[in-house]
Amino acid sequence: MESDAVFTSEGPLAGLRVIDAATLFAGPMVATLLGDFGADVVKVEHPGGDSLRNLGWEKDGVSLWWAVVNRNKRAVTLKLSHDLGREALLRLVDEADVLVENFRPGTMERWGLGWEALHERNPRLVMVRVTGFGQTGPYRERAGFGTLAESMSGFAHINGHPDGPPTLPPFALADGITGLSGAFLTMAALRARDLTGGPGQMIDLAIYEPIFWILGPQAAVYDQLGVVQGRTGNRAPFTAPRNAYRSRDGVWLGLSASSQSTAERTMRLVGRPDMIGQDWFRNHAGRLRHQDELDEAIGAWVEERDAAEVVTRFGEAGAAIAPILDIAGIFEDPQYIHNETVTAVDDPVLGPVRMQNLIGRLSATPGRVRTTGPSLGEHNAEILGGLIGYGEAEMRRMAEEGVISST
Repeated sequence: MESDAVFTSEGPLAGLRVIDAATLFAGPMVATLLGDFGADVVKVEHPGGDSLRNLGWEKDGVSLWWAVVNRNKRAVTLKLSHDLGREALLRLVDEADVLVENFRPGTMERWGLGWEALHERNPRLVMVRVTGFGQTGPYRERAGFGTLAESMSGFAHINGHPDGPPTLPPFALADGITGLSGAFLTMAALRARDLTGGPGQMIDLAIYEPIFWILGPQAAVYDQLGVVQGRTGNRAPFTAPRNAYRSRDGVWLGLSASSQSTAERTMRLVGRPDMIGQDWFRNHAGRLRHQDELDEAIGAWVEERDAAEVVTRFGEAGAAIAPILDIAGIFEDPQYIHNETVTAVDDPVLGPVRMQNLIGRLSATPGRVRTTGPSLGEHNAEILGGLIGYGEAEMRRMAEEGVISST
């Protein structure tokens, strides 16, 4: 019973060791999600630091991106292109379950740290290789930022208004989706390893593929119907009514009526039950042909009322609408507060920092956010000395040769 209690308090992935040798967003997010549920994640950085440390918003010299993306990790610095750095990583690999990297294809091989070398060193290792376009193919050598994936996946082409340009997201969308997908693939590979008692395997994860996957049936639609989906603004090309409407007090609200019953409740509520009896209203295709009429009726009703009344009336009618929240509104929203979707984590420099909590709630073995992103080389002594047995003289030499940071 005592061991079960410890397991529960540390999370369901307690005992799993992950080496995060990736940079910026997509690769590190794979490791972050595993760390959220209790995995021991060792963040391996170049002595000069990950570029994410000085990207975006900062306070008191602390990158807020870094604090979130690299939470629940211990940090060590290693110059992997140096023989001493290579040997240190191999020692870490000896006791690891997972290694995540996102260097351009061939880089790890050039350092003697490719899949074959790591697999020989630790046959049970799962290696997650995150790149823009995959380990093989004509684009394998290209730089692989998420923006390229958002462009080439088809997302930007369908995002925006019909009379406007293709629109890229103002955040790391493709990277985030890749992080979620990578964590799932990692757990699938670990399940296969542990179920069979066999070896680990290499995961080849291209950033453009997960975002392409979630865009719906575009491939099947084009293949079967020859239809190229275009930009529709806040409307949807597959159902109506669906749009954003502005209330009397200036609040924008997002509405969806994807089911027939919800569409009917919506039109009764806004005082247009006559539309429900029309032949065209009986299915999605018919309603799509009459989007302008639907939007005009709903928009007129919403703009005569304050947002609070609109949300209340929709709730009473069993229809679906919600305010379009900014982050300030999210911090005050009662559902976010009740579910603790935003959590506070202590940072040694910033004090309590509020950030997104874990995704989902496991009833028996919940994880938790224990720490914000660590400082550069914060755990060098703990990991290199305590975990893999380097002595003070060896670590001094590594610092002198620029293999580890001296901080």
